[in-house]
Formats: sequence, C-alpha cells, structure tokens
Amino acid sequence: MASIDLDKVLDSAWADKDLTEILAAPVAALKGVSDRDGEILEEAFGVKTVADLADLKYVRWAQALAALNAAK
Repeated sequence: MASIDLDKVLDSAWADKDLTEILAAPVAALKGVSDRDGEILEEAFGVKTVADLADLKYVRWAQALAALNAAK
C-alpha cells in the first residue's frame, strides 16, 4: 500500500483535507506550486486540479520513462 506524508507535499491549508478534496483542489494546493503556476498549467494543458495534473499524459509519460531508467 502506498503512503505519503501530506505535510511534505501539500500547502498547510490542505494537509488536513480528505483525499477526495485534495484531488479536486487547485494545483496550488501542492507545496511549491503558486497560483500563477496553476494558471500557467491551465493555459498550457487545461490542468485545473491536482487530479488533472496526475492524469496529464505528459506527467505519466515522464514517470514511465523514469521508472524504466530506475529499473535498469
């Protein structure tokens, strides 16, 4: 089972929310992602939420490439 320390990856305002709320949150809920970053992601890729970012094909492709490299 996967786990993650939410305090390390989420802005403090989102760390106590449930997973459904976090996935529906704007990408700025992620620690280090600004509101402007979120606007740029929406303009460039149509990403509005954390779930949209997770489902972005370019993110999935990059993760797959990194996993292949790690498996070498």
